[in-house]
Amino acid sequence: MQHESNGTVVQDRTADEPPGSLIARDCLLTRARQISRVLTSVYDDALRPFGIVAPQFSLLVLIAKFGPISRSDLSRRNHHERSTLTRNLQPLIAQGWIAEDVPASDGRSRPLSLTHEGQALLKNAASAWSVAQSHATSFLGEGGAHELIDIARKLPLRML
Repeated sequence: MQHESNGTVVQDRTADEPPGSLIARDCLLTRARQISRVLTSVYDDALRPFGIVAPQFSLLVLIAKFGPISRSDLSRRNHHERSTLTRNLQPLIAQGWIAEDVPASDGRSRPLSLTHEGQALLKNAASAWSVAQSHATSFLGEGGAHELIDIARKLPLRML
């Protein structure tokens, strides 16, 4: 492994190694997405009995913490594209776990908040989340789990 002058970390490369091999081996995006898929499946498996998947559960948690919150603020906090956010919110609203309030003073945003049913779901699913969290921490190791949380804390709010 070597550090280039721009701070990039790359593995030592032989002269005849095709770029695709280097990228496949060292691409941070590819590795982060692989880790994300594995972690998502751990949480999905734990939350399935509650009729919710990990991305939806994350939205419930954020709305519980920051709500009432507009879709655009929620999108910025969670780095969501508008279409992805809408797709994940629709079943939560349909199930009655999240409510869209009357339009705010700007006449456009409809703040999102948890309903009593959504609060109950969050409370009931907390033990399943805890089991998934333990599995994920075992997978990443304590140090890896802490590093991941530290990296996430340093992310800036997404600019739309």
